[in-house]
Amino acid sequence: MPAIGRHVSKLSGYAPALPTPFNDDGAIDRAAFERFCDRQIREGATALVVCGTTGEAPTLSPAEDGALIRIAVGVARGRVPVIAGAGSNSTAHAIELTRDAEAAGADAILSVVPYYNKPTQVGMHAHFHAIAQSTGLPIILYDVPSRTACGLADETVARLAKMPQIIGLKDATGDVTRPLRLRPLVGPDFRLLTGDDATAFAFFAQGGNGCISVTSNVAPGLCRNMFLACRQGQITSAQRWAIPVAKLTVV
Repeated sequence: MPAIGRHVSKLSGYAPALPTPFNDDGAIDRAAFERFCDRQIREGATALVVCGTTGEAPTLSPAEDGALIRIAVGVARGRVPVIAGAGSNSTAHAIELTRDAEAAGADAILSVVPYYNKPTQVGMHAHFHAIAQSTGLPIILYDVPSRTACGLADETVARLAKMPQIIGLKDATGDVTRPLRLRPLVGPDFRLLTGDDATAFAFFAQGGNGCISVTSNVAPGLCRNMFLACRQGQITSAQRWAIPVAKLTVV
């Protein structure tokens, strides 16, 4: 496995879900995005997550998707992995987005539960299985039932985790007990990442590996300090860092 692939497979800490800056004419502000990516890396981000919902992915064109991924890859220069949002409620469209992300140089993809359609658990398994078969990239599942109207069951996550390419879960359910339930089902190497800034501290305390975060866009250093203190067992210190992080949390 290439070095960057190993880095994705061991992902931990804070990875910002990057916003997309635009010029007054509606075009991507490439210079601003480059600066933002570089700042996040310098402040300790462990990955860059681009073309997600925070980055306004539903309204980006394919050309804009590709441009953002290529900019992030160019700035990262292998220092941290670039994870590209490539989800859709259409399996064929999700596969197309995944292949485009791979061609643009992404190191992994973030693939959301199909929204609006309300598929069964069998249907969700088939959806993600087909995506995994279409690409050589590692895949992080994204469970956000408040937006998709349905969620991944623990048993479905466990079945999907048996596929080598499916390496983790972004869990935006806000259920801080989920790491304790999932860990025995998915093994020690599967990445459990919260997508809910408000409950990140509790998620880490229950064995979560990290956070794909909105708040870290504005306070990467604070978020990093809180995570490291928690990881090192310095709970009192972690709690002190968690207070200003909580005040900044977007809900």
